[in-house]
Amino acid sequence: MTAALPLNTLNEHDLVLSNDDGPSETTPTAPSGSNVLGEESRRTPTESSRLEESVDSFKTTETQATRASIPCRSFPPAFNKFMLYENRQRFYVIASNASDSRHRIMKIDRTNQDDGLQIIEDEVEYTGKQMSAMLKMLDDGNRSSGGLGKAKLFFGIAGFIRFTAGWYMIIISKRSVVALLGGHYLYHCENSEIIPISFNHKIEKPAEEQRLMNIFKQVDMSKNFYFSYTYDLTSTLQHNLIGPPRCGKYDWPINDRFAWNFHMLTAPFAGRDAAPLNHYWLLPLVHGHVDQAKLTVLGRVIFVTLIARRSRHFAGARYLKRGVNDEGNVANEVETEQVVSEALTTPFYYPARGADEGHRNRRPSPNYTSYVQYRGSIPIYWVQETTSMSPKPPIEISVVDPFYTAASRHFDDLFQRYGAPITILNLIKRREPVPRESKLLDEYTQCVRYLNQFLPKGKKMVYRAWDMSRAYKEKTQDVISYLEDIAEESIQMTNFFHSGPEPYSHYLNTENTDNKAAWRNNISLQTGVCRTNCVDCLDRTNAAQFVFGKRALGHQLYALGVVESPNLAFDSDAVNMLTEMYHDHGDSIALQYTGSALVNRVETYRRMPHWNSHSRDIIENIRRFYTNSLLDADKQTAINLFLGVNNERAIIHRPVRGGYQQWFNPDHLYPAFNLEEYAQGLCNFVQRRGDYWFEYYRPLLFTSLGKHFAYSMNSTLKLPGKTAKDVNHSPFQAHGYRHSDPQSRVVQGVRRWIGSRPSSRQEKARGKSISKAEAKTPVEEKPRDKYSTQAIATALLNPTVSEMEEAEYQGYIDQYQDLLDAPATLGERKNLEMYVLAVQTAKGEGKDYWEEDIPNDLITYVERSSNRHLDGAETTGAFPISYNYERWLGSSSS
Repeated sequence: MTAALPLNTLNEHDLVLSNDDGPSETTPTAPSGSNVLGEESRRTPTESSRLEESVDSFKTTETQATRASIPCRSFPPAFNKFMLYENRQRFYVIASNASDSRHRIMKIDRTNQDDGLQIIEDEVEYTGKQMSAMLKMLDDGNRSSGGLGKAKLFFGIAGFIRFTAGWYMIIISKRSVVALLGGHYLYHCENSEIIPISFNHKIEKPAEEQRLMNIFKQVDMSKNFYFSYTYDLTSTLQHNLIGPPRCGKYDWPINDRFAWNFHMLTAPFAGRDAAPLNHYWLLPLVHGHVDQAKLTVLGRVIFVTLIARRSRHFAGARYLKRGVNDEGNVANEVETEQVVSEALTTPFYYPARGADEGHRNRRPSPNYTSYVQYRGSIPIYWVQETTSMSPKPPIEISVVDPFYTAASRHFDDLFQRYGAPITILNLIKRREPVPRESKLLDEYTQCVRYLNQFLPKGKKMVYRAWDMSRAYKEKTQDVISYLEDIAEESIQMTNFFHSGPEPYSHYLNTENTDNKAAWRNNISLQTGVCRTNCVDCLDRTNAAQFVFGKRALGHQLYALGVVESPNLAFDSDAVNMLTEMYHDHGDSIALQYTGSALVNRVETYRRMPHWNSHSRDIIENIRRFYTNSLLDADKQTAINLFLGVNNERAIIHRPVRGGYQQWFNPDHLYPAFNLEEYAQGLCNFVQRRGDYWFEYYRPLLFTSLGKHFAYSMNSTLKLPGKTAKDVNHSPFQAHGYRHSDPQSRVVQGVRRWIGSRPSSRQEKARGKSISKAEAKTPVEEKPRDKYSTQAIATALLNPTVSEMEEAEYQGYIDQYQDLLDAPATLGERKNLEMYVLAVQTAKGEGKDYWEEDIPNDLITYVERSSNRHLDGAETTGAFPISYNYERWLGSSSS
C-alpha cells in the first residue's frame, strides 16, 4: 500500500491557483520554502536555522515584487517540459511552461521502498526568478545528501509500475510533433526510460524481477503512443468543445477507455480517496495512430487530421482476443476520428469584435468539423484455436446465449457514448465451401434481430450485411460505389460535428429554390455512429472506413464552404492524400493486432492494384501467420502486464441480466441537452477553457519557418511530381481516367490531344484567318541586304512566317483532323475501293493490270527462270539472273 501523505499547507498570505475545475482569479506570491523542502528532521540545527533565515529573507524581499510582476492568469498552466533533480534521499521534479515563466515542483521520497510511493506536490506556482532561488536553497539544504545533482530534461511522466519489489517511474525522454489542433500540439512518444524510485533498490527475486522487466519492455512505447499536454486526446473533438468536463477515477479529466497507461497512472494511489498529484503531472497515452496533412485550395489551407484510439479493454493479439467478454468489451476496438478544419485562426475561437474588455466576447470558430467511425470484433462469444498449423484456424462459437447479454451491454455502451442511431456494417462472407465466417454471420444477424425488437421506433439499429469479398471476386458489383451509397445513407442519419453554421453562400444558392430549410444556421452534432467489422476488422474494414471517410470529407469541405458539392472524384490530389492517410492508419492498426501490415488495400477493391501488390500480399500473409503462431503468446503476456490485467479468462463474472426486454438505458437513446444548450456550451468553452494555445507562442523568440510544424506538414503540394505551379491547381480535380474503361485512357486521350488544336477547316468556313502573320509583320522597311547583321537581328526580334510555310505547317497540323471528324466505322470511298481491289488481287480474283500486251522481255525472263526451288532441290550458290530486271524496272517506270 502506498502511504497517504497529506498535501502541503501554505501560509495565510499564500494564494493558490486552482487546478481542474477552473482558474482562480488570485495569483501565487512568494514560495513557502519549508512546505516543499521538509528537511528539518534530517539536518543539524545550524543547517536548519540557516535555511529558515534564507527562506524568510527570500519571502520578505520577493512578496511585494511578485504581487506586482505576475499578472492575474485566468487559465490553467500548460506544463510541457520537466527537469529531474536527484540525490540519495529524494527526486525533485520541476514542471515548466514553454516560456519558462510558470513553474511548479514536487518531490518523491527514495528512502523507503516497502511503505509505498510517497509523493508530495507544492501547490504554489513560481516565477522564473523564484524558481532559481528555490533551486539554490534546495541545493544548499541537501549538501549532506549530495546536493541536487545534474538536471535531467524529460517531457512527461507516463506513470509508475511495480513488479516484485519497489516502484519504477516511466518518463518520456524524447517526443515529436505529429499534429496541431486548435493551437494544441499532439506528440508522438519517441523514447521512454524506466527509472527506479528507491536509491537502494533491494530485490529478493532478481531473476523474476528481470523477467517481468523484459516482458514489460516488449510493449514498445516508442511506437504508436501519443499524448498532448493541453488537449484531451482520449476524447473526440465534439466532446472536448461542447461536452461536460469528465470526472473519472481520482478526478482524471480523461476518457480512461483509451488511456493505455491508466493502470500506471492509478495503481500507485490505490486505496486513497484522491490522488496527491494534479492531472498535469501525469500524461495519459493513447495507443493507435495520429496523422495530419493539409490541403492547399487556391490559397486556402485545410488541415485534415486522422486520429485512431485503441481501447485498453479486452486488448491483445489476434487469435487470443476474439469476440466479446462478459463486460461487453470487444476485441480490436478502435475509434477513428477524422477532423477537417480551416486554419484561419490558430485557436478554437475568433477574437472579440471591437474593443470589448477582456476575452469574454470571443466567438467560436465555425471552421472545425469531425466525423467519428468505430470498428470492433463481432460481439458474440467465439474463438479460434491455434493449436493446428492451419493459416486459417476454424471458428467456433464457444458460448451460446439466447438473450445475447454481452452484446446487449456492448450496444448499450455504444448508445451511451455516441447516441442513436447505430449503423452496423457487417462485411463477413456469406457463402463458403466449408462454413467458417458464415457461422458468425448467422449468429450475428440473429443477435441484432433479437435486440432490435425491443428498441423504440426510430432508434433501432440499422443492420447491413454484405459479402464484400464475394462481390469483389465475382465482379458483379462495383465495391467502392456500393460502399459509397451505404456511407451516404449513414452520414445522412448520424450527421457530423460542425462548430458553426453553414456558409451564407449556401443560403444564397437556395434563394431561387423551394428548399430553404436545407440551410443550417446553427452548429451540427453527430448523434450515432457506424460500426464496421469483418472477421479481423482489418483489411475489408479499413477499405470500408476509407470510403466512409472520403464521403465524410466531401460533406465536411462543403460545410466549410470549400467545395460546391460534397461529391469528390477519385484520383484527385485530395482523395489520393486521404487514401495514403488511411493506408498508414490501417497498417498501424494491423501491426498492433496481427504483427503485419494490411494485405488488401483500397486499390485492390478499386481493381487497380500496384504491380507488386500480389507479392507484397503473400509476404504479409506469411508474416501474419508466423507472428500469430509463434509470437502472440509473449505479446499477449506483455500487453496484460502493461495494462494491469491479471486474468486471461474471457468470462470473468457470472452474467447478471437486468431484463430480457429492457436491455438498454432509455436515457442513452436521446441527447442529454438540446442544440441551443450545446451551442451555449461551445461559447462557454472558448471563453473559459480555450486559452491553452497562448502557452505555445513566444513572440520575442526568433524562429525560422522550417521549425514550425504547420509549415513543414505534409501537403498536397508535396505529392510526387508536384511543382510550384500546382499552387493554382485545384486538389479536387481528377487527373486520371477510370481504369475499367481502357478506351477512355487511350482513344479519348489521343482524340483530346489531336482536338486541342483548332481546325483550319472550321476557321476558313467562318471566313476568318487563323494566321497572325499580318499582326507580326514589322512596320518598318526591310534592309536591302537580307543577309546583313541588321536584317538577321530584325528578323529574330520580329519573326515572320511566309504564306507557303504557314500553309505547309497548317496542313501538317490538320492532317489527322479528317480522321477525327469522320465516323469511326467508315472510311473514304476511294480508300475503300483501293482496299477491296487489293484484297481481290491477292486472291487472284481481280482483273489483269495489263491493259496492253504483256512485254516480251518479261515473258522471256519468266520462261528462263529456274524452277528447282519449286521442286524442293537445294542449292548452294546464288540464284542465277539471266535478265536485267533493273533495266526493265527503269524503263517501265519511265
